[in-house]
Amino acid sequence: MVRVAMVVTNACAPDPRVLRHAEWMVEAGHEVTVHAFDRSMEHPMSENHRGVRIMRYHLGKTPYGGAMRTYQGIRAFQRQVTRTLLHDPPALVYCHDADTLRIGTALKQQLDIPLVFDMHDLQHTWIRFDAPQSRLRAALAGQMKRRMLNRAKHANIILTSSGSVNEASRGFAEWLAHHGLHGHVVENRPEAPTTDLPRPQRSGWTVGYVGRVRDRKALDALVKAVCSMQPHERPRIRVAGDGVAAASVRRHLMELVESGEVEAEVTGAFTQEDLPELMAEIDVMYAMYSPQRGNIMQGALPVKMFDAAAHGVPSVVNDGCLMAEVAKSEQLGCPATWGDVASVADALKTARGMEVHLEATAEREHRRWKEAVLPILEPLQ
Repeated sequence: MVRVAMVVTNACAPDPRVLRHAEWMVEAGHEVTVHAFDRSMEHPMSENHRGVRIMRYHLGKTPYGGAMRTYQGIRAFQRQVTRTLLHDPPALVYCHDADTLRIGTALKQQLDIPLVFDMHDLQHTWIRFDAPQSRLRAALAGQMKRRMLNRAKHANIILTSSGSVNEASRGFAEWLAHHGLHGHVVENRPEAPTTDLPRPQRSGWTVGYVGRVRDRKALDALVKAVCSMQPHERPRIRVAGDGVAAASVRRHLMELVESGEVEAEVTGAFTQEDLPELMAEIDVMYAMYSPQRGNIMQGALPVKMFDAAAHGVPSVVNDGCLMAEVAKSEQLGCPATWGDVASVADALKTARGMEVHLEATAEREHRRWKEAVLPILEPLQ
């Protein structure tokens, strides 16, 4: 049995990718503790999830995307977790995303503890999202990128969430290779659902945006596409999830509902257990993002596209990048051009008539994960 410390800077309440990898380790006979940063301090400080212990740190309320306050909160979390793990060292540290690497490299350098780095995203691109022309933000993003690459070199293995399916569009694995690092691709795909709830009988159709609500620009683009349709063609909009843009999106959509421009329903955070019911409500998943998020064009794959396909729901995604290649090659939905209202509207209507089935699920990703991670676990037993 190997004692594993996983680290993530959200509350893991839940984080499906983190918990999926932790559960795979528990199934293999190992002991896993997830050290999670509960920024809102609203979840239990200790919890057991299918044999995985989640240890949440309450260090004062810390916003997402809040610049200096966010940085200070994350640094406090990093220091606290580092002290905890130095006092009672695990056999392996498993870092989720770049803002936990400082912890993993400290343990590696001081105690020679093996390090797994799971790069879910290109985190340094987020700082530029609100002001992509800002020279200051560009400089900070460059600094974050260099630090991440320098720390990632200490990892025994690197996992990442996307890789190219052809030479047309690169994924995160290719981004890493460009910087001299090798990444094993383990995509963020769900388990095949055991049952699908029957779809409620209703008139019309519904487009869903289900997941973290981080990007007001994406929802604005959806509203423009819906409003461009003839009134009898327009779908209902269903938004579910929390995130930094959730309050703004809710206010905007409710204003449009009151003015009679759209029909919409907005709800907050949900659990994985709620997902089948949400998917039964929608006919098309909207999974488009502003390309100003640099990770979109670099190979991000939207989890909501895979979650939707697992329940037979097609998606509309950004054209000209990896997610479009995956959607087309696996027949999971339709790509549309960002900023082109007619293109988005046409893709929504086309996707409505598609039948989709997710062939490659978490079962395939589990095999990939074992090929990458078991060689580092076995010598530690």
